[in-house]
Amino acid sequence: MLIGLISDLHANLEATLAVLRELDRTGPDTVVSLGDLTGYGANPNEVVDLIRERHIPTIMGNHDAVVSGLEEPWFFRESAKRAVAWQAERLREDNRKWLASLPEQARFNGCCLGVHGSPSNRDEYINDWLDAVRQVDVMNEQHAHICFFGHSHKAALFSETGHTPYENGPSQAGFPRKAVYKLEDGNRYLINPGSVGQPRDGDLRAAFGLFDLEGKAFEFRRVEYDVALAQRKILKAGLPPDLASRLSLGK
Repeated sequence: MLIGLISDLHANLEATLAVLRELDRTGPDTVVSLGDLTGYGANPNEVVDLIRERHIPTIMGNHDAVVSGLEEPWFFRESAKRAVAWQAERLREDNRKWLASLPEQARFNGCCLGVHGSPSNRDEYINDWLDAVRQVDVMNEQHAHICFFGHSHKAALFSETGHTPYENGPSQAGFPRKAVYKLEDGNRYLINPGSVGQPRDGDLRAAFGLFDLEGKAFEFRRVEYDVALAQRKILKAGLPPDLASRLSLGK
């Protein structure tokens, strides 16, 4: 079984369409979204519509919780606050209700846990191996061998042992367009497929992942999209200019 993993689309329609086209060409058996369909970008309704039309199981992200009215943006930077306020005014009621109904976590294929931030907290970041191993006890409580997460916008793979065998390139960072990691029996993993709509790992291409359940391998993928068009839409909407400029930097 092949599972597609997407996260942090952030209302970037151009990046979302590019990733969905690549997924259609690849043909996974199912696709799971790790949250944050909204925030930052100029097309919240269009992105939510695409995910809903495809019946993609989705976890609630922290931006989704704010845009749908469940939470306040207490810890958001000013530009992020402005974006969610702008989106909240424009989000259709059916999309708002759908976002508000999303689950905090998802279990699939027995051993796999899907979260937005971490197994402990939707708003918690996993940025390095120490952050990751602090979550192993929570994974054990939930009998999860693999946790897929988002939120940091950085493609990453962490193992409980620190050993991450890799088939075609670097061992930890600087993923090329395709990078495959073989997973070991008895080890626990926390894996971030990267961000579709606002990558922050220095690579401006939209990111997603593929998990081969039977082959026990995770593949990082990147795909180019029309960054300039996404930027023009952000500026035309009157959203903060830094939300557009950072797309060119992958930061």
